[in-house]
Amino acid sequence: MDFEPSDVQRAVAETARAFARERVAPAAAANDRAGRVPLDLVRGLAELGLLAVNVPAAHGGSEAGAVAYALALMEIAAADCAVAVTMAVTNMVGELIARFGTGPQQARHLPRLASAEWLAGAFGLSEAGAGSDAAALTTRAERRGAGWVLTGEKQWITSGDVAGVVVVWARTHPAAGPKGITAFLVEPGTPGFSVGRHEAKMGLRASSTVSLSFDGCELPDEARLGAPGQGLSMALTALDGGRIGIGAQATGTIRAALETARAWALERRTFGRPIAEHQAIAFGLADLAVDRDAARLLTLRAAALKEAGRPFTREAAMAKLFGSEAAQRAVSRAVQVLGGAGYTEDLPAAKRFRDARVQTIYEGTSEIQRLVIARELLRGA
Repeated sequence: MDFEPSDVQRAVAETARAFARERVAPAAAANDRAGRVPLDLVRGLAELGLLAVNVPAAHGGSEAGAVAYALALMEIAAADCAVAVTMAVTNMVGELIARFGTGPQQARHLPRLASAEWLAGAFGLSEAGAGSDAAALTTRAERRGAGWVLTGEKQWITSGDVAGVVVVWARTHPAAGPKGITAFLVEPGTPGFSVGRHEAKMGLRASSTVSLSFDGCELPDEARLGAPGQGLSMALTALDGGRIGIGAQATGTIRAALETARAWALERRTFGRPIAEHQAIAFGLADLAVDRDAARLLTLRAAALKEAGRPFTREAAMAKLFGSEAAQRAVSRAVQVLGGAGYTEDLPAAKRFRDARVQTIYEGTSEIQRLVIARELLRGA
């Protein structure tokens, strides 16, 4: 069992770490207040190959693999989870198109996503009544001549207002239930496609989250991604990969929280000595170190299985479940160690606390992860 990254994986991680420290972290607080990820940061990610890490080089991607992607995302998340989620969703969309898209679809979208000509990709699955139960979606696409007419609304769509392409899931054969869902590629400017309000979120404020409306959007059949009825299985495949991404974001969050708490504990003094020398503080830091390493190893295990072409549904769910819940403990502990200073926006602990909360919710709640793990366990996986 080899725990050492390859030369390529190490190079990707080191590149991401340098960018995170030099460009992402210094701007994180200002971007949070402004409510946007600046264009120069997105283009910086693109220039380093971080918007299409696991996309074939023939389509403009880095072709570095799932492990390199997870390592890179850990670094970006340690600096600013809002930038990390922007990067993650674009990578998810790129991988979907690379795997299921036609040659013309790949040629049109993948180089533009990788280069940030399309500023982002968006994943249009969730609806007001279809979050954890994705198969309950009501957006529909009806055949009209040689094409389709798309009608419905999506909610909680990351980067939906700036995306150059949105993957939209719609019900095409209602009588077929979950097997009657199909995916489509929709570009801004399509008549009938509009962006709704920006959500006022607790955290990840620099990453935009919007609703999307489709009012009789006419799409050619060439906009269909994958076969009719294949949509839900494609979405679940993408979500498995997305859960590795959340595990990576959580790992970066835990590491950053630990670093902040450790530095403060070594500097801050009470009763004549650094608070790090008080057992209550030291033991808390020890617990965070265990969580950091466990989250990292679970995430990299899932990523390695994905890269090897082996089943990884259970492992991705484990990485997401443990990592996201450990991140809640980490950010709370960091605020506690910093005391009153941790409760102010002057230090990054408060922002990190707000940003981390959603990790147990999106890409499948903790409850859904436990269902996935139990299902895989009981079937012998």
